[in-house]
Amino acid sequence: MLERFLAALRAVGPLAELLSVIAGLIYSLLAVRQDRRCWLFGGLSSTILAGLAVQARLPMQAVLQVVYVVMAIYGFFHWSRSGSRTGEGAAAQGTSAPIGRWPWPVHLAWVAAIAVGTGLLAPAIAAWTAAAWPRLDTGTMLASLLATWMIARLRLENWLYWIVIDAVSLYLYLQQGLALVASLYAIYLVIALFGWFTWRARWRQQQAAAAR
Repeated sequence: MLERFLAALRAVGPLAELLSVIAGLIYSLLAVRQDRRCWLFGGLSSTILAGLAVQARLPMQAVLQVVYVVMAIYGFFHWSRSGSRTGEGAAAQGTSAPIGRWPWPVHLAWVAAIAVGTGLLAPAIAAWTAAAWPRLDTGTMLASLLATWMIARLRLENWLYWIVIDAVSLYLYLQQGLALVASLYAIYLVIALFGWFTWRARWRQQQAAAAR
């Protein structure tokens, strides 16, 4: 089944990259709006990117994209239960689920864990696979797993992680000759900045409303 999927990607060529880019952009824009439909497009984009990552010899990125598909399913149902925007038609307003924050010691602990995990996993990835960038590939995967969990749980600081992750991913895909995917991550970087300021403004509004 995997071979058929990879063969289909090779058959459509650059169209696969283009579809992943379009779906990924829609995902990011809807995520900023806290629209649960973002997870549908995120799952589609990640499915295609998983195949492209396998072809580009980025095994940990491929694993990461598969996890993204699982997280897309979780995120869709969690946001639905949390009362996030439904986006069903122009008249459907919905309610934004509350945005939370983690204290800085928690972030420092996670960054340390990612650094340790990268140090432990990267040598094995380099030995067992044909990974082109084992350390960056592994570190980006671990950080992305955390950031994806954070956005599914509506944690404000997820966007700060994505700013760094998107910059590194842009470099990785550009070096592997996937210019269109690299351009997607460049746009992701801009959207992550926009998402940070947008969600921070909403968080402040929520804090002000709770203080009344």
